[in-house]
Amino acid sequence: MSPGWREMTRVFGRIGILSFGGPAAQIALMHDALVSRHKWLSEQEYLRALSLCMLLPGPEAMQLATYAGWRLRGVPGGLLAGLLFVVPGALIIFALASGYVHYGSLPLVQAAFLGIKVTVIVIVLQALLRLGQRALTGYAAWILAGLAFAGLFVFGLPFPLIVIAAGLFGYLTATGEGAPAPPPTKANTPRTVALWSVLWAAPLVLLWIMGQDFLLQMGLFFSKLAVVTFGGAYAVLAYMTQEVVQNYGWITTGQMIDALGLAETTPGPLILVTQFVALLAGAAHGGFGMALQAGLLALWVTFTPCFLWIFTAGPYLDHIAARPRLSAALRAITSAVVGVILNLSVWFALHVLFTEVGQVGALALPRPDFGTLDSWALALTGLALLLMLWLRLHLLPTLAIMAATGCTLALLGFS
Repeated sequence: MSPGWREMTRVFGRIGILSFGGPAAQIALMHDALVSRHKWLSEQEYLRALSLCMLLPGPEAMQLATYAGWRLRGVPGGLLAGLLFVVPGALIIFALASGYVHYGSLPLVQAAFLGIKVTVIVIVLQALLRLGQRALTGYAAWILAGLAFAGLFVFGLPFPLIVIAAGLFGYLTATGEGAPAPPPTKANTPRTVALWSVLWAAPLVLLWIMGQDFLLQMGLFFSKLAVVTFGGAYAVLAYMTQEVVQNYGWITTGQMIDALGLAETTPGPLILVTQFVALLAGAAHGGFGMALQAGLLALWVTFTPCFLWIFTAGPYLDHIAARPRLSAALRAITSAVVGVILNLSVWFALHVLFTEVGQVGALALPRPDFGTLDSWALALTGLALLLMLWLRLHLLPTLAIMAATGCTLALLGFS
């Protein structure tokens, strides 16, 4: 028997409010609520749904919540669960971005952000270690990860090319026949695809008609990002940073790192960092009104595709799960994503620890100026490593301690 709307709102609302700590913690939180406590999904249903969400582009935890809601109460249930997962964090991001625009340049605030930035280095390193342990299970996986790292770090290849190449390699080299694929459950796929594609494209078409070039450019970029976001937000952050900082010039490298640090402090999917970036870019381009429009547009084109993927693919879950080539493509992409996240980890560390970071010739290979090493940033990184990897302190207490330590150093005149 399906749960009532009030109970679904209460349970998924609680998940949305408490979903700190990234996808691993969010997936565990949903498992406890949906499988262990309320038994709305069986263990196998939950694991199959998780596999599907990992196969799709976009934030897997938000899509898992959407799928669970869809499974329980159809499309309205999926909308309820997905929105409750995103909206709490989105509201907090709006508030944080507003404060950042007005007070982010104050010395004491910058000192607090130094503590947050070095913590981000450790957070990304943790994600790298967790994913590496799960994904790098053979020589081919290690080679894919190494090639992905070299392609991005040394040669600056486009992130979508890395994902496509890895997926094709896994698909074409897959072995085994797999189980007979069961037919999909009742679905009206053409209508679903048409409806959600129109909803996705509608604001972009309107912006084109109105001649709003800045917002249209932003909407098209974040739409593209929604299509290539395989492997979670960490996988596309370096690509996103390259585009929004170097190619579009919407924000600075420091602001991008601050955006990630603040996104880590909020519940919901980490890809909400796109909303924060859009808010900062909009504020710089046209003040509060433009910031509000840019933030809402980023939310729309980032998360509307998630509903498209789930409502289209949900009825085919068992059919997809029986396809070994698709599973092999996902494993290959996951292996490559390890190298992508390693690139992100090194990139963040260099830009936090060194004031000046250049490039080696025509390559993308970073070349830090060792004379610009920030010794206090290095010391704070060591403290963050101690707190998170040795003492295993949770994310939010660590961020609070690091921000307070940065402020204390500034007040004492050391930073």
